[in-house]
Amino acid sequence: MPKDLPASIDAERDVPRLREMLEAFPAELPPSVRRIDVSAEGVPAEWIVVPGADPRRRLLYLHGGAYVAGSRRSHRGLAGRIGKATGFSVLLVDYRLAPEHPLPAAVDDALAALRFVRTHGPSLDGPEPSVRSDATHVAVGGDSAGGGLTLLTLLAARDRGLCADVAFTISAWTDLANTGESRTTRRALDPMLPAHLLDSAAAVAIGSADPRSPHVSPLYADLVGLPPLLMQVGDVEILLDDTRLVAEKARAVGVEVELEVWPDLFHVWHIFAAMLPEGRAAIARIGEFVRAKTTR
Repeated sequence: MPKDLPASIDAERDVPRLREMLEAFPAELPPSVRRIDVSAEGVPAEWIVVPGADPRRRLLYLHGGAYVAGSRRSHRGLAGRIGKATGFSVLLVDYRLAPEHPLPAAVDDALAALRFVRTHGPSLDGPEPSVRSDATHVAVGGDSAGGGLTLLTLLAARDRGLCADVAFTISAWTDLANTGESRTTRRALDPMLPAHLLDSAAAVAIGSADPRSPHVSPLYADLVGLPPLLMQVGDVEILLDDTRLVAEKARAVGVEVELEVWPDLFHVWHIFAAMLPEGRAAIARIGEFVRAKTTR
């Protein structure tokens, strides 16, 4: 279960420490799950294929970590559970992180990975890690910064004539200006994400960019044309408004959005699904939503 992050931790000073903490997240995969290392247009990634997953139904998963931490290893367990719930083959990517690579480097990598999953699937029998074949369905999802990155990637894809069939976000960070009221009202409630960490992480993630730029904060973007979207967030999260406000804005321009605010739950509770029934239930809902939107 989550423990409070130290009050002194700061993304500008403590990047190695943050990375070490996220690497301690539950990451085990059952022996029956295939894990295949691959380069997705130059981006380090891995296929996670649970038994029975369809190699032509593909899900691009973007991990969280405030754009400064997180990796394939830290989020492998969560990605595997989502693969099992959806029946999709999952591509989990190591997009570039700040401060070495501030935004939009992560968007560029995620967009390359999205192009890749549209035209390549996991190789389950041959010597190569991937085979060239068109996807029948493509989903995109992510948690925390990866949830915001999901939206940024879909917007960049839309502007390039690409698309996905369905998307989901978990506890998404969508406003790097950190203006949401929940940042204050939930400040003492969320054990996973201290509010002070967001300010330092935003400064590291964007470099010299404007935090209200639509290229780093999807809250300020034109959301027209996004695919059907499931947005999950906990009611005690400081990022509650980051999800609620984007959901409202997306609905206003005609995007199909299902907003789920889970009572008494904290930032990315899904990652503790092995011990938390609500985590398993939320992942099951993701599976239901993705399957329902890709049955045609």
